[in-house]
Amino acid sequence: MEQILPALGVSVVVFVSTNVDDILLLSAFFSDPGFTPRQIVAGQLLGMAALVLVSAACALLALRVPEGWIGLLGLAPLGLGLRGLWALRRGRGAEDGEEEEAESAEGAPRGAASRWKALAVASVTVANGGDNLGVYIPMFSSAPRLIPLHAAVFGVMTVAWCALGHALVNHPVLGSRIRRYGRTALPFVLIGLGLWILSDALALVRPATAGGPPS
Repeated sequence: MEQILPALGVSVVVFVSTNVDDILLLSAFFSDPGFTPRQIVAGQLLGMAALVLVSAACALLALRVPEGWIGLLGLAPLGLGLRGLWALRRGRGAEDGEEEEAESAEGAPRGAASRWKALAVASVTVANGGDNLGVYIPMFSSAPRLIPLHAAVFGVMTVAWCALGHALVNHPVLGSRIRRYGRTALPFVLIGLGLWILSDALALVRPATAGGPPS
């Protein structure tokens, strides 16, 4: 018990400090009528589970993620952002829900579309959580027996984060503004996030350009 209580506090602090920016993303997702709350929560939980599993595997196997490779995760939000921007340009962004219902009526598997959107949210969560690995891996390595405890706290905090993002979108004062601009802003937020994450991948080309041609 003496170790569990401090570990709980550390888990909460680590989660909050590494996921503050997720509030913005969650609010943007919840304000987009193309995503349902169930898809967003499922995707966020799936993405966080992937981050925890990768961190635990690296910690237990004493592995280190090479610098620069994590930056390639930025391709996921960048691709989703460009796709969303193209949909907005064609004027389909607000009609996603109606299109899905029409496709379902024509025999298209609606569950497949729902799973794809949950996976889209999960991919953004994983891409935005690249810096989380740098914190989770050493924390898990220092006390492997506490990994299940940390994972449980992260799961609870993820649900709480989703509830907070949903509450912001439905706030009587802020909610209308977030919903008004959130759907339009989401593609730009994802594109900016993707480019920012991809900037870390420059480390993959620096060694080749740093050294000049052999004399």
